[in-house]
Amino acid sequence: MTGPVNLASKLALFSEHWSPKIVAGFNGNDIMVVKVKGEFNWHSHPDTDDFFLVLKGRLTIKLRDGDVVLGPGEMYVVPKGVEHCPVAEEETHLLLIEPAGTPNTGDPATAATKVHV
Repeated sequence: MTGPVNLASKLALFSEHWSPKIVAGFNGNDIMVVKVKGEFNWHSHPDTDDFFLVLKGRLTIKLRDGDVVLGPGEMYVVPKGVEHCPVAEEETHLLLIEPAGTPNTGDPATAATKVHV
């Protein structure tokens, strides 16, 4: 990386939802931005936690024992193995951090292909 990464500029490069874009790497982790709207699918990650930071909008993370609601500037870490379902009533922008190669659905067969922007 040769300079700062402007997250708003990176988010302006695409319009699709639920398709994370890698903006940097950090100690074997992908740092990504993603636009979300509507409901994702229930899933879990058996080997890694799931990090969500809301940049714009609101995100509800449905958990089997109660929901977590996040607004701009708020973050939440879903512990590994915990089933969850992210939902955004309006378009919401997120920063995600996860080990490189982690499938966003918890299953490589159904995961979105991650690309660098």
